[in-house]
Formats: sequence, C-alpha cells, structure tokens
Amino acid sequence: MNYKLTLITILLSVLLLSKTGTTFAQTSTSGANYVSTAVPFLTITPDSRAGAMGDAGVATSPDASSMHWNPAKFSMIDGNYGIAASYTPWLRDLVDDMSLAYLTGYYRLDKNQVIATSLRYFSLGQIIFMEGAQSIPQAQNPNEWALDFAYSRKLSDNLSGGIAFRYIRSDLTQSQYVAGIETKAGNAFAADISVYYQTKFRRNRKDMIWSWGMNISNIGSKISYTTDDEKEFIPTNLRLGSALKFELDKYNSLTIAVDFNKLLVPTPVNGSLNNDNQDGNIIVRGQTSNKSVVSGIFSSFSDAPGGMSEEFKEIAWSLGFEYWYQDQFALRTGYYYENESKGNRKYFTAGLGVKLNLFDLDFSYLIPSSQNNPLKNTLRFTLIANLDKIIK
Repeated sequence: MNYKLTLITILLSVLLLSKTGTTFAQTSTSGANYVSTAVPFLTITPDSRAGAMGDAGVATSPDASSMHWNPAKFSMIDGNYGIAASYTPWLRDLVDDMSLAYLTGYYRLDKNQVIATSLRYFSLGQIIFMEGAQSIPQAQNPNEWALDFAYSRKLSDNLSGGIAFRYIRSDLTQSQYVAGIETKAGNAFAADISVYYQTKFRRNRKDMIWSWGMNISNIGSKISYTTDDEKEFIPTNLRLGSALKFELDKYNSLTIAVDFNKLLVPTPVNGSLNNDNQDGNIIVRGQTSNKSVVSGIFSSFSDAPGGMSEEFKEIAWSLGFEYWYQDQFALRTGYYYENESKGNRKYFTAGLGVKLNLFDLDFSYLIPSSQNNPLKNTLRFTLIANLDKIIK
C-alpha cells in the first residue's frame, strides 16, 4: 500500500513541477531520457492473446479485443457479434490489489460495417491518504477508466479503415492534496485512426494470409489534475506492424507478427544547456509540455536531444508467434524490446488458447529478461463469448 502511494506521489509531483517554474529533466547518470505521459494505463496490454505474443497485435487476425490494437480490423472479423472480458492482476509482486479489467464487444451492421465499444478500468486498490502528520487517515480507492466507441468499414475486399472515440477519466488522488497542491480528477477526450490490409494467397500449395496495420491512438486533449491551466500529454501513439499466417499442413498453422511502436509526444529536456541561440539567452535542450497536441505529434519525430540516434531508440518493437492446431488449440510466445534509455522493458511472453463450443479461453504469462523487474509473473486472462453460436 505504501508502494502504491509512493507511485502516485511521484507521478503527480512530476506532473505538477511546472507549477513552481521548475523544468524537470528525466535523465540519469546512465543517460536515460524517458518519454512519460499522463494516464499510462491506456498503453497496458489488456488481452491475453496479444499479451502472449510479445504485445504484437496491430496486424494479427481480427478478434473481439481489436479495439485496443487496431479498430479497423473489426470489419474484417468473422462473425456478426461477439464480446470479450479480460482481467490482468497488475504488479502483483509488489502489491496485491492493483488490476486492469477490460470489456469489449462488436456488432456487424452489414457486410462492410461494424461498430464496437469497450470499457477499460484500472484500479489502484485501496490507499491510505494523510494530508499531514496530525490528520486523520482516509482510505481511498484511486482508479482510472476509459470508454471507447469505434466504427470500422471495408474500403475494398482487402482494405479497411477505422475510427474510435474515447473518453478518459483519471482519479488518482480522490481530490486529496499532493505536495501541498489541491488536486482533482483528470478528464480527456481522444480519437484513434487506423487502417488494416489483408490478402490471401497460395504458395507451394499452402494457404497464406499476409496483413499489415497501422493505428494512431489517443489523439486528443491534454489532461490536468489541478484547478489551473497546467496540462499534460496523454499517450498519443503510433503502432505499425505486419503478420504472416501460413499452413503447415491441413491441421496446423503458424502466424508470425511484428509490431513497431512510438509515442507521439515531446521528448523531455535532457538537462544540458545551450547558449547558442540568436538572442544569447541560455536555453535547455529538448522539449517541454508547453506545446499543442498537433505540434507535439509532428515534432516527436525530430525533437530528441540526442538527434536521430535517440529518435530510433524511442521505437519499441514486438515479435510474436501463434500456433494453431485444428483451429481449436493455440500456443503463443513472443518478445518485447524497449531501449534501456527509454524504459528498458524487455521480456518474453507465453500463453495458450482454447476454442470451446460457445466460449474461447486465453491465458498469457510474462517472463522478464532481467531480475527485479516489477512486471515479472504478470498473468492475463481472457474469456470470449461466441455470440454467433449462442444467439441463433
């Protein structure tokens, strides 16, 4: 519980430092320069299938959890309607009551159009807040959630597009004081723009499906936790990827998927000084949050203090594999890589899936590649209801 309160205090203290005129440099002696945003729960993998494939999902075959990865996939999905529920105990090696719940569903309007919705709820469990040494402890349950609505349409037999709208609410402090500053729940609105391409072909008498996808997610307003105008970026994100599914024989198939991922927000200052500007004033290299959302998106490709070398370090990648036996039983594995100067998340994943008559069950497990990783032993569970079979 103390660990969770420390996390919240650090997060909000960082976000609120600009109120005191302080420029915060997220660097260390190791040269790390992390790109951080508000509401990072929006970037947590919510479902077990992608969670078992190294967090690769923008170009894999459509499923009920496509809202998070690529809403454009919905119009290519088999079936007319379906729902899925996922649950992830979060940081269980550190705390015992933090979790992410995810509920999503879709409905086909006609052969070309599908609508979908999802609800993501992140609970930080119970935390005891105290405003001062003499104050009465107050038990609170901080939480964050996001509600999505999406529309997907086939643009051709192989190409589809999608758009999603999102409302985000983040209540980390339950209106308590942090660092002597009154806080409030943060609210934001965002949208996703996505495309998905899929083509089927035969090679060496084997059926194959090649696909690629792109999703720009969380394009939206900044968020504030205080009563003034200081606001922070939400995690606007670009995800690109491709997948290839091929038959091994008439009973077995294998999919290989790769994703590339980059936050489209300003890289923070690195604390180094430069007085070469024309007016002679000393400036801090890098960027701050005093930018518009659109400006932050476009400048994110060239604003890293370390130049293009650092820009490429901001690209994380995922590699995933999915094996199916008779489309009834699946084995999955994958690897996720993030540069050590940008977060250093590196881990293997594994999982399995089973298709029953009316329901599908998926499970995933995270295996960090280094010791003392707070994400180690992360489990994810997903239950998918095949409504086409239930409702006839």
